[in-house]
Amino acid sequence: MAVTCVIGVQWGDEGKGKVVDLLARRSDFVVRFQGGGNAGHTVVVGREKYVLHLIPSGVLHPGVRCVIGNGVVVDPAQFFQEIADLRARGIAIDGGNLHVSERAHLVLPYHKLQDRLAESSRSREKLGTTGRGIGPCYMDKAARVGLRVADLLNPPRFADRLRANVEEKNKLFTAVYGGEALDAAAVLAEYEGHRERMRPFVCDTARLLQEASEAGKELLLEGAQGTLLDVDFGTYPFVTSSHSDAGGVAAGCGLPARRVDRVVGVLKAYTTRVGSGPCPTELKDAQGVDLREKGEEYGATTGRPRRCGWFDLVACRYSVRLNDVDVLAVTKLDVLDHLETLRVAVAYEVRGERTDHFPADVDALEEARPVYRDFAGWRRPIGGIRRRVDLPAAARAYLDFLEESLETPIQLVSVGSERDQTIVEGLPWISGSSGA
Repeated sequence: MAVTCVIGVQWGDEGKGKVVDLLARRSDFVVRFQGGGNAGHTVVVGREKYVLHLIPSGVLHPGVRCVIGNGVVVDPAQFFQEIADLRARGIAIDGGNLHVSERAHLVLPYHKLQDRLAESSRSREKLGTTGRGIGPCYMDKAARVGLRVADLLNPPRFADRLRANVEEKNKLFTAVYGGEALDAAAVLAEYEGHRERMRPFVCDTARLLQEASEAGKELLLEGAQGTLLDVDFGTYPFVTSSHSDAGGVAAGCGLPARRVDRVVGVLKAYTTRVGSGPCPTELKDAQGVDLREKGEEYGATTGRPRRCGWFDLVACRYSVRLNDVDVLAVTKLDVLDHLETLRVAVAYEVRGERTDHFPADVDALEEARPVYRDFAGWRRPIGGIRRRVDLPAAARAYLDFLEESLETPIQLVSVGSERDQTIVEGLPWISGSSGA
């Protein structure tokens, strides 16, 4: 048995939800280790479409235990709404198959208000946040004034610290942003209402996962967002507020880093990005609109249109090496079915020089002009194909080039949104793999 980590190698929205759903078939535990309710993992099962935000994608498989790790920030209202929505659709959820870390930090109303006020006050370089309070919650965590799930279960401590935090936040809201103050009593009453509902789900998830790993259980770890949104290694400051690469696993769920046996990197067959920040291959013309419409590229959480462009090999090579990816999963290859010509950015031109390096300087990245290599399209639908060898020659050539350039085997290819519209080869640890 093993521990598998699934990481997005682009700017998020790579299709990790579908990949995790497929891998969860053979897993005992599925674990979220970072991010918050700003994530949106979409899974299509038959005619049913599920969009998950906080709860791991494995919840759709009976017998799988799902864990929200200490690295995740949890909005209780959103948490219980998501549970209610899933139960209404026949998905069984209780404290036996869903566990929340007692060390996870809580998103509070003042985090959401701070998020909105801070974003609206920026005259330039808006970050494009979701407004769900994720960044301010992580800010309070780092500042050591955050409130955790364990605090919620300790009524006197929670009340004292909440009142103190609201008092400090109100100074910021009124004096700096010119907004209105929050009512601490109202916030406290709301969260006291969550306490007993939350209690059955709470445990020491780090110990739970350590013991499961020692017992030989199959663990699947899923990240939110993507590597290029990592707070350290992404396109800072246009990033999320947590470690969305494989480096965030140990800190985010309590499993020692050496326990991770394999890293699966998920990438889309083209590039998308939501929100602000550089995206060198973005197409700001009709071609970009075409990709957005064909790929239904709208945020699963916010509904915002995603910026679309050609595949960025420079960015993905950087991410694959950073995460030490073992195998790749390519999603949405079918979105390219209609194209006569495909393009891949094999390098950048930055300030008159050609480079295959992904720069840390956000201004240099903004100025980067992609150097493209063109590929012939296949101009036929591939949604019914289940073996790589049966793909059109042009589609195989495209995948072969990505595989060789990234020096990592592509062993899963999504050719449609549904579960069975997937080519799986070389992964004997996935049920149904041909092993070819």
